[in-house]
Amino acid sequence: MRYADAVTSFTSYLERVRRLSPATVRAYRSDLADLGAVVADVDLREIDLELLREWLWRATRRGDARSTLARRAAAARSFFGWAHESELIPVDPSLRLVTPKRTKTLPVVASQDGMRDLLDQLRAAAAAGDPLALRDHAILEALYGSGMRVSELCGVDVDDVDMDRRTVRVLGKGAKERVVPYGAPAADAIGAYLSRGRPALMVRAAQSTPALFLGARGARIGARTVYALVARVLSPIVGAEHVGPHALRHSAATHLLDGGADLRAVQEILGHASLGTTQIYTHVSAERLLAGYRLAHPRA
Repeated sequence: MRYADAVTSFTSYLERVRRLSPATVRAYRSDLADLGAVVADVDLREIDLELLREWLWRATRRGDARSTLARRAAAARSFFGWAHESELIPVDPSLRLVTPKRTKTLPVVASQDGMRDLLDQLRAAAAAGDPLALRDHAILEALYGSGMRVSELCGVDVDDVDMDRRTVRVLGKGAKERVVPYGAPAADAIGAYLSRGRPALMVRAAQSTPALFLGARGARIGARTVYALVARVLSPIVGAEHVGPHALRHSAATHLLDGGADLRAVQEILGHASLGTTQIYTHVSAERLLAGYRLAHPRA
C-alpha cells in the first residue's frame, strides 16, 4: 500500500473506530503529512528507521520545538503500530525511534482576582443588552465556571443545559459524555443570554439550530470565534500574547485545587482519563503557594 493511501485508512480508523475528535484527527493528519513531505508517496514497506530519523532531523534543523518533535514522533508510532497490527508492514520501523523529551512547562493560569475583575467587566458590558455582549459574558462564565474544553462548549445544545441543577452535559474526547457543574454567576449569565441574547441572534440565522452558543449570523459558534474572544479579553489579565480558552480550563482547575477540591473530583469535572494529567495542576498550586510564601514570610 502507498503511504498516502495508508494515511487515509489510518485517519478513517481514528474517526470511526477510536472515535477521536475532529481536532485530534486533524493533528494526526498534519503530522503525517509532514512525514509525507519527506518520504513522498512510497510503498509503506520501504519506510525504515533511518528515514524516520531523517524526518525528525530535518524538523530539528528548521527549529521545531521539542514538544512538536515529540508529538510528531508519537503520531508516527501510532500510525506504524496500526499498520503493523493491520499486517500492512512486516516490521514496525518506529519502535526504536527516539525523540527529545518534552520540556515540562506549567500552564498559564489567571489569578482569582484577575478573573473576578474580567468577569465583572463583561457583566457590566452585557447589561446594556447587546446580544453579542450577553453571549460573550456567558461563554467566559461557562468556560471558567465549568472547566470545559472549547470543543465541548461549541458542541453544547440548549437541551444539554439543566438550569435548575446548574449542570451541563458535554461530549468530551473519545465521544465520552459527562455532566459538569457550573456556579451561580455562570447560571445568571447563561440565563440572561438565553432570554435576551440568543433570540436576537436566532433572528439572523438561515435555519434553526439547537446550539446554545451562536455566532454573529445565528449559526453554531465555531472554535475560532471563541479563541479570538478569549485572546482579546484574557491576554491583558495573564500577561501573555498567545492565550486561548484552555487557559480558562487551567485556571478553573487550579482555583478548584486552591480552594481545597479533591483531585479526583477535579479529574471527573475536567474529563481527564488519567489522574496524572490532572496532577499538573497540583504543581501549579504548589508554585503559587511557594511564591506567596516568599513574598509574605519574613524569613523566606
